[in-house]
Amino acid sequence: MSDGEDAATAVDEGAMVAEARASLAAGRNGEQAFAALAARTGRWGVSLLAVCEALGVPRPDAEARLRELEGFFSEFAVGEEEDLAFTLAFGHAFLVDRVPEPHDVPLRDLLATAAGARGGFPAGLLGWFRTGELTKIFLYFAKTRFWNERGSPPDFWAAMIAAGELLAARDGADHGDVTAGLERCRAQAAALDARGRPGGHVTRKPGE
Repeated sequence: MSDGEDAATAVDEGAMVAEARASLAAGRNGEQAFAALAARTGRWGVSLLAVCEALGVPRPDAEARLRELEGFFSEFAVGEEEDLAFTLAFGHAFLVDRVPEPHDVPLRDLLATAAGARGGFPAGLLGWFRTGELTKIFLYFAKTRFWNERGSPPDFWAAMIAAGELLAARDGADHGDVTAGLERCRAQAAALDARGRPGGHVTRKPGE
């Protein structure tokens, strides 16, 4: 490719980044911005890089995501950009990693401890950890039921209670849900403790 062609390509990519930024500013998310740009230009790889740049993803990270996910391109045809965008979003192509605030670090660490003690969790929650959606993780984990021998319920509920207390001390739109989740964690820990004490007994409902 000549210097002139390189320059033209750079200008074209710059225009695609500008278009992606405008699309995001108009209220579209990364998945929607990619689908629109990819459908208009037919340049799926460059569209992915453009949307990532518009989102603020560092170029090396964007290129790494492209290398990881471009194998999916061959599974879709022209006109199926929305389906491709959904697949890319599922692979965290448009995820923006958030650097946690200092006050969020203890909460994140407690939830990470709970995740390990839980014995596994859906891969989709990794995105919530990366984007710092810690309240969502707490509320999801608070609904946990231990059906088998996986994980460590005492360690899990101890970490969850500590995490819930940190969240409950904050004011937020989810305060009511957090408080309810914390109470459930405390109840589960108390029930577990009662079952472990000599003479302790907890009546379990069918299916529990």
